[in-house]
Amino acid sequence: MAYVPGVALLAALAVGCSAGSDGSASDADSKPGGPTVTTAPPGKYRTLPAPCRAVPGSTLKDLLPGVAELPQQQQEKAFRGSPTVTYDTDRKVGCSWKSDAPDSTRNLSIDFERVVSYDPAVSDDDRARTLYAKKETAADLSGVTTPPGPPEKPAGSAAGEETGTGKPGGGEGSAGPSPSASGSTSGTASGTPAAPGGGSEDLRPRVLDGLGDAAFLDDLLTRAGSTAQHRTVSVVFRTSNVIVTVRYGEQPALVTKVPDSKELQDKAQALARKLAEVISE
Repeated sequence: MAYVPGVALLAALAVGCSAGSDGSASDADSKPGGPTVTTAPPGKYRTLPAPCRAVPGSTLKDLLPGVAELPQQQQEKAFRGSPTVTYDTDRKVGCSWKSDAPDSTRNLSIDFERVVSYDPAVSDDDRARTLYAKKETAADLSGVTTPPGPPEKPAGSAAGEETGTGKPGGGEGSAGPSPSASGSTSGTASGTPAAPGGGSEDLRPRVLDGLGDAAFLDDLLTRAGSTAQHRTVSVVFRTSNVIVTVRYGEQPALVTKVPDSKELQDKAQALARKLAEVISE
């Protein structure tokens, strides 16, 4: 008598389990139409070039006047450059050079950053685009101002007489001293950025065309105390998921001399375009 109900009980449990598993399968099958998570595509570049070998020797000789006058051994050391200390050479590398000539000191540095997004929904390119936009915003390219002047004075002349970028505030983004303090009376004569309308090339910080996917140039003139003025031109560009920064600066030996903005800008841009080609190789 006890055995028969036991068999019946086991059969009932088996039916119940079967119904439960059918229900679970049905629940799982009811979700195929839900949103599908797709992984964003990786960036175009998986490696970075060797930074200290990325600049041709002929270009270094042009950018670092004075090195060619050194003994052969010292020349080789100067042109070799100093690698930037980094803990992940797969993601960020750089190199810097310096030359001391009788009339001025020149500094050059380049940095490569390969951007990787750890969010599967955000591509490496999109992440790089966001980081680049932050750099451009920090440069405050729209912060260039033209001081008020007499109505008959062209706006370009007023801006051209400014030193540096004309950016307000102190610290790294501050403008240099006034032309009268440096002994200069003309923006073009002193090599300082000039605004449109003055009849000369616009050398103000600006967005650049035809360089990578996006690019901008910044021009900063500074002076610390009674030392000579130092100008640094920075060119930053993005190509796919790599962001490249070129910094080229000069500090003349004479306190009264202002570094030539056009020369530094032209050479920094030319180097940036060479590096864009190096990355694409």
